[in-house]
Amino acid sequence: MTKPPLTLHLAAPRGFCAGVDRAIKIVEMALEKWGAPVYVRHEIVHNRYVVDGLRAKGAVFVEELDECPPARPVIFSAHGVPKSVPQAAEAREMVYVDATCPLVSKVHIEAARHHEAGLQMVMIGHAGHPETVGTMGQLPAGEVLLVETPEDVATLEPRDPGRLAFVTQTTLSVDDTAEVVGALKARFPAIVGPHKEDICYATTNRQEAVKAMAPDCDAILVVGAPNSSNSKRLVEVGARAGCPYAQLVQRAGDIDWRALDGIKSVGITAGASAPEVLIEEVIDAFRDRYQVTVRPVVTAEENVEFKVPRVLREPA
Repeated sequence: MTKPPLTLHLAAPRGFCAGVDRAIKIVEMALEKWGAPVYVRHEIVHNRYVVDGLRAKGAVFVEELDECPPARPVIFSAHGVPKSVPQAAEAREMVYVDATCPLVSKVHIEAARHHEAGLQMVMIGHAGHPETVGTMGQLPAGEVLLVETPEDVATLEPRDPGRLAFVTQTTLSVDDTAEVVGALKARFPAIVGPHKEDICYATTNRQEAVKAMAPDCDAILVVGAPNSSNSKRLVEVGARAGCPYAQLVQRAGDIDWRALDGIKSVGITAGASAPEVLIEEVIDAFRDRYQVTVRPVVTAEENVEFKVPRVLREPA
């Protein structure tokens, strides 16, 4: 039987960012240097396929530091951790490696600098997300106020409305964040913002690619994990940009083919923690069912690379 024709719009950039690539390398190099097991506090990145692959090599994933034996190395995830976590590791005389994305570390430094200048911080972020928890945990309790929406800004009660600064989670929707920043500046005209946008280059680039292809797509599939903030934002961006059906899938097996019945064009992208092998798996699944024409949608070129910590580059 003849397969129906289908155009696949393939977003670029998509998938792994420099921070994710660095974090995975850190776990692999730690296993090479110290042998298994190496402990990792929280998922190193939010992707089950990646985590399972590292687990098979000898990484042990835990949620809290007290689950790690003091005699084995521990790695902190790319999302960052509160200051109390490395302090606790040092108190237990543990070997630890911080895999926090350098762009998240930049936000931590900004928050600390504003705090030293006597400003109370407002963080735009998602409550409970590891990155938000890590950033808020850089400062003493009460020094960081969390907002997610413009409505949250309206009920904010800072210590001194004239002495405020804000930072943001790096994986937010660019458009949503602009609305919250606008609300903050309208209510607190003296609020101090970051010198450079906190939302990372990879999040911004992936959202721009989705915006570019959404009007031409009957559906958009975002390859990513349900606990991945940047992946979920891509689904929202696709829907807002005019695509009638935008869905998150972890693997090709999650695709709802009935929902795609009768479509002529599909956009495919991936969150910053999804490996290219999963994107290829999704494309192959479409090729099994359709006569596929792949059309790249390139909106930016990425050549960012972050160095791994020196301790992993030194001989054992």
